[in-house]
Amino acid sequence: MALYKSKKVYGVIFMQYRTLGKTGLKVSVIGFGTIKFPQISEKQASEAINRALDLGINFIDTARNYGDSEHKIGIAIKERRDECYIATKTSSRSYEGAMKDLEASLRELQTDHIDLWQLHNVCDMQKWREVTAPGGALEAARQAKEEGKVDHIGISFHRALDVMREAIKCGEFETIMVLYNPLDEENTGREIIPLAHKHNVGVIVMKPLSGGTLALSLSDEEREEKHRSSNGEWFDPIVRGCLRYVISNPAVSTVIPGMRFTWEVEENVKAADMPPMTEEEKDALIREIGKLRKTYKYSQECLRCGYCLKVCPQNIQIPEVFRAVYVYKGYPEETRHMGIEIYKALDPSPEECIECRSCVEECPAGIDIPERLKEAVEFFKQVIGKP
Repeated sequence: MALYKSKKVYGVIFMQYRTLGKTGLKVSVIGFGTIKFPQISEKQASEAINRALDLGINFIDTARNYGDSEHKIGIAIKERRDECYIATKTSSRSYEGAMKDLEASLRELQTDHIDLWQLHNVCDMQKWREVTAPGGALEAARQAKEEGKVDHIGISFHRALDVMREAIKCGEFETIMVLYNPLDEENTGREIIPLAHKHNVGVIVMKPLSGGTLALSLSDEEREEKHRSSNGEWFDPIVRGCLRYVISNPAVSTVIPGMRFTWEVEENVKAADMPPMTEEEKDALIREIGKLRKTYKYSQECLRCGYCLKVCPQNIQIPEVFRAVYVYKGYPEETRHMGIEIYKALDPSPEECIECRSCVEECPAGIDIPERLKEAVEFFKQVIGKP
């Protein structure tokens, strides 16, 4: 996947562009993930996207089930549609459901075509068979492409290596979206991404910061203040390191960190203007990450993606429950109290879980959430009960 000539922006940032596999699209190595857009206003979303476009980002990723993300993107890009590629997704497994999603996406995004339409989180072989069978979502994607409503077809997954291999080799998909970061690279980094590269399938990387886990422990307000007070010079070394780590892999076409604010865009885009990481820098990054968390392993730790929140009938803030445990167990002793404070602030309490297991079906990391919630409750009963 060729590296295209960088674009100089405002005499400061050089954005790199790579070919997105067999699509032929020249995409910015730093893209824009919008899963967090439901948390911000239309005005904030427009400001962030327009700043991203100004700084050379030309790839914006969303999904039908990212709340009002598509709607906010549609408003933001209305006058600049020709400056960016829009990628969205359908979680439907059927032809009818996928077509319904497509029409909704076109309407919300205020566009007559989707540059890249992806089948969302095809998480196991059963789902793979559903989407690829006659009357499945892939049939809808083929038809939409023939009709000019979709330019290119992709697929995303969080795990399921067997599905990834099938998707890459079958020839139907022009792109894949996979999880890849310094602590989640042993399968995607060593096997899946090289395999995609071999078959000229474009690689889009999500979760470069593991859903925000791989970052210094600072609030949004603290980050913004540091950014502004330093005239944009301050940066989170973990965040920048993870982004550089991902794009240092030449087989990666683009990485899509979730962003909400202009200062995040300004900070993240600078990773594209740096040389590939050396092995020494990669080792140093791992050591720094180790100071944040003592243990971390994909499929064992919450990715804070928020999928469970959409289906919990009790409105339990599941990622925050797990975050409280991680903070207490993983942070230095003098800051462990933060975990207790996070737990005490939870409303409703995780004790209100009714074990319906709807969350388990949605969890891309395969966590037995009800069981882990019970463990968290018992853990903090013991911790808080100590003098």
